[in-house]
Amino acid sequence: MTRQKLALALTVLFLSAFALLGCGGKNASVPLHGGRLEPSKAASDFTLTDQNGKPFTLSSMRGKVILLYFGYTSCPDVCPLTLSDMAAARKDLGQDANQVQVIFVTVDPERDSQQVLQKYVPAFDPTFIGVRGTPAEIKTVADAYGVKYKKTLLENSALGYAVDHSAFIYVIDRSGQLRELLPFGTQRQDITSDLKILINEGTSS
Repeated sequence: MTRQKLALALTVLFLSAFALLGCGGKNASVPLHGGRLEPSKAASDFTLTDQNGKPFTLSSMRGKVILLYFGYTSCPDVCPLTLSDMAAARKDLGQDANQVQVIFVTVDPERDSQQVLQKYVPAFDPTFIGVRGTPAEIKTVADAYGVKYKKTLLENSALGYAVDHSAFIYVIDRSGQLRELLPFGTQRQDITSDLKILINEGTSS
């Protein structure tokens, strides 16, 4: 099974689990495109180290809509495609783009050093933040969000191994509530649409 097919399979599996949460609640009528969490729940806070070597705490982004993504820089397809889609969606927002923050959490901290993240993540959008930590710290954060990942050895490859991982975009609203999970392959225009809804929701309340 290719990494892309694995990502899609994991997406279906986890969306099936979260589908049970997607009914009822005060936000049930909001036409979001991912797997909605109803009622929403507080996004687990964490502190890791950003690509500039500074401590980064998720709650410091309160007031913005957050797109939280777990991946790794050596990923050949799923991660760069997703990051490109998020960058394009953010660009589509125009002046409202500053209301959105993309955060990339590496699940391969052994290879994704500060310097690697510093080159890779801002290449998609200069506002994107890449964060890392020790393997134990990353596991704690990943577990809090239900993220699954594992190393797969690659024979006859200079990389040595790949990291199979679930490929959701975790969407967190301005108040720090985890609102939905967007599966891999969500269209750029649908990401943009959901961001507009959550941005306007935050300014109209």
